[in-house]
Amino acid sequence: MQLQRFKNVNAATLDEAISVLAAGSAMAVAGGTDVVSTLRAQILRDYPETIVNLKTIAPSLDYIREEGGMLKIGALTRVGDIAGNSIVYGKYTALAEAAHKTASPNVRELGTIGGNVCQLSRCWYFRKRDNRFDCIRKGGTLCNAVEGDNRYHSIFGDIMGCVCVNASDIAPALIALGATIVTTKREIEAEQFWDFAIPGSTILDVDEIITEIQVPEPNSDVKSAFVKFALRKSIDFPVVNCAAAIGGGVASICLNAVFVTPYRPTAAEEAIAGKPITEDNAEAAGEEAIKNSEPLSMNSWKIQIAKTMVKRAILSCQ
Repeated sequence: MQLQRFKNVNAATLDEAISVLAAGSAMAVAGGTDVVSTLRAQILRDYPETIVNLKTIAPSLDYIREEGGMLKIGALTRVGDIAGNSIVYGKYTALAEAAHKTASPNVRELGTIGGNVCQLSRCWYFRKRDNRFDCIRKGGTLCNAVEGDNRYHSIFGDIMGCVCVNASDIAPALIALGATIVTTKREIEAEQFWDFAIPGSTILDVDEIITEIQVPEPNSDVKSAFVKFALRKSIDFPVVNCAAAIGGGVASICLNAVFVTPYRPTAAEEAIAGKPITEDNAEAAGEEAIKNSEPLSMNSWKIQIAKTMVKRAILSCQ
């Protein structure tokens, strides 16, 4: 399928990019691994008239550095560079592991951290070519997955009737590590970045661009980890993934691909916080993580996987 014609703007500065986006009917592209496939399949109601290329301002937004007790990552930093960075792997292990397990090596060399957290839903009804299903996520009235093929959808209920899941591998690591997402307008706690009012989307304004990810340096007694279950281990989106950061009497855990937004199982955090990391304690925390599950007609099998991912993430923090 051919792309529709659009105007391409190679933004020289953030201000230029923001100006074009603010004018309307425009979409920003960085690595392009999600946006290009979205445009090619023509899955959206409205096709953008203009594509704003952010790669042309990449040098100012492509970096990994520690500064003021904080890991700072430019929004256009490639996922592969994060996965291979020794500082990230040494202190912010969950993030390095999540980056390493994202997609394939080729995609990691193109995709950016900003693009990864902004990616659109992978629901096959949402992604159907030519906007075959005008679902709730697009402003329609029906979530086709509720009564349709929902084997990979939410096991914790819906938001506004939508049961799609967030498919990012990077997202749960950022939430577990207490990251902040910095944009051209504000600073947003990673946990608050995904929108509960519009299923499967972020809270970014149409003319708002991510500029930096900030992750506070963990205390020396905190260890973090990321685990993932996928059908094809080398290239696939997660069936379920989980990140955890545990130590100093506190625990932060985030599941993903189980709900419309990344999901914090707070009962699991309370069950393991301040306790020794043992097989039994990790198992108990896993049980707590899935107590509020609300599986659909075809996906109750995901509950056991979610429980196991929580257990494995906790055990990996020993």
